[in-house]
Amino acid sequence: MTDRSKWLIVALASVLLLGVATGVGVIGWYQYQARGSAASTVQTASPADWATGDRVVFRNTAMGEGYGQVASVRLDDPGGPRAVIAQACDRVTATDGRFVCLRSERGIVPRYTATLFDDDGREVESWPLAGIPSRARISPDGTLIATTAFVTGHSYATVGFSTATTVHTTDGRDEGNLEDYTLVVDGEVVAPVDRNYWGVTFVDDVTFYATAGLTTTGTTYLVRGDLETRTLTSIAEDVECPSLSPDGSRIAFKRVTSGSGPTVHWTPAIMDLASGSVRVLDAETRNVDDQIAWLDDDTILYGLPREGVAGDTDVWSLAADGSGAPELFIEHAWSPSVVRG
Repeated sequence: MTDRSKWLIVALASVLLLGVATGVGVIGWYQYQARGSAASTVQTASPADWATGDRVVFRNTAMGEGYGQVASVRLDDPGGPRAVIAQACDRVTATDGRFVCLRSERGIVPRYTATLFDDDGREVESWPLAGIPSRARISPDGTLIATTAFVTGHSYATVGFSTATTVHTTDGRDEGNLEDYTLVVDGEVVAPVDRNYWGVTFVDDVTFYATAGLTTTGTTYLVRGDLETRTLTSIAEDVECPSLSPDGSRIAFKRVTSGSGPTVHWTPAIMDLASGSVRVLDAETRNVDDQIAWLDDDTILYGLPREGVAGDTDVWSLAADGSGAPELFIEHAWSPSVVRG
């Protein structure tokens, strides 16, 4: 065998291993590489303007140059030109002055990381994730960061999935994995071995909400977390991926409305924290597997796959009171954060 033949075999094996490790086949891997090699299919603005004024920060999923990179649009013109910067992310969350990027680094042995950047694109902190990036939130004052990663599985519809959800401070302190916190359900301390946590949303620099899931019973809980006491206390059942409204009075979340496992269907819902009442927003009939964001106190945002286009998504808006129909908010976008400068 010639040296050239050996090199080709090694190269082919490397690509095959890459596909197995990342869930992307050989053809899919080349398609992924090609997505960012052509001119962008959307109108772009100067990257220098990306962190200016009131804006929506998101992951750009428009095919062509800038695919998968952090972008923003003006809050008063979400359909207008987007400013795209160099950082590539699977999930992004932002506040004024800083943003957090969750990233899968493809290779023979994939690496998964969370990185805090300032608005000038300078790296502030970085730490490893336990698996495939899933959710990220930054606290209102920008001091706390929560991340969720899949240790096994690749979606919340996967049977036997396992997550790791951690909280970090923006000055580099690790507040630990939520699995190490004390879980209180219906007033009693419990220690199930099959618990998972995901979808953190912050109230302030001490208190947060999250989802606790018990895989043996299939029960999910909205839990209130306390960083000082390291406790998680159940508030309600059947709440996944909570998101606190700007006025702090309601939780937007996804609720299972039909199916289970691979056939599960999630619908957006709103819970009033004072009364515990829940309104399911059944004007949205599509399957919403996302952590909802709030545009303002009256409107929610969420991402959906673009039908028939692999790797592309759109951000949609919906009235939080259940009135009206879903509206396309930002084309070719994912993981929105509303930032008011």
